[in-house]
Amino acid sequence: MQSRCPAPMARVIGAIPNRLALAGGWIDQPFVSRCNPKPPGSMVVVSLHPDFRFMARSGCAEGTRTLAIELWKGRLPKRRREVLVRELYRAENEGKSEPSGSQDMIGLIYPGISRLDFDFRVEQGVFPARIESLNSRSAVRWLEKVLHVLPVESRPEGYNPLGEKNLDPAWIARLGRTGRDCFDAIRSRDAGALGRSMNECMKCWEAILPQTVRHPLLRSDLPDILRAYQKCYAGAMYSGCGGGYLLIVSENPVPGAFQVRVRTEP
Repeated sequence: MQSRCPAPMARVIGAIPNRLALAGGWIDQPFVSRCNPKPPGSMVVVSLHPDFRFMARSGCAEGTRTLAIELWKGRLPKRRREVLVRELYRAENEGKSEPSGSQDMIGLIYPGISRLDFDFRVEQGVFPARIESLNSRSAVRWLEKVLHVLPVESRPEGYNPLGEKNLDPAWIARLGRTGRDCFDAIRSRDAGALGRSMNECMKCWEAILPQTVRHPLLRSDLPDILRAYQKCYAGAMYSGCGGGYLLIVSENPVPGAFQVRVRTEP
């Protein structure tokens, strides 16, 4: 049986949850959602138990989590979630010309598996127009079983994925649909559909923001790695721009990968 020692780990890395982002990422950025001809567009975030420390610069909101630990002394305050999201968003993004999306904060604070619907007409797309969360034991246990996390490489210092933007409305509409498809697949526990939503999301990233996977500073051939795993398994996508981890959908073990525990409502 796998041993777990959450109390000692919390003393080292803090008790603030971790988070993963699944299909639909980037639709939380207003410069993307404002071009969506069929709003809202959706993305999925998953709150995780803080059983380990993710690599820095891997698209797993480690910077936001570190700030939350400093801001809240290592634990989530017992206040309304939407208030905490806005407080953390302000603390991280005040004065920034390229602010991080609010999905980072929501994924850390909201338990379970959450679909975030972004519509630029609502608060200019900064915060979601609607949040729907899955906390059922069956959905959570299923996702824990089929989602495998494979370390690839942290994005390098100086890397910026926004050097090239192709904000084509048709591609952005497709991106927003991947989040809905992803959430529906998890709800119905359909590994094939989950994998397809993640594969489609990566196609959208490559079309809209090509430097998320191809950039002079990136050392690994991210597209080739991605295609290899997509060919062998139900689906795969990166945890963030520039690599980080490869998130793989498979009902069987994936060599070198590990699995995570989803944090649900108490």
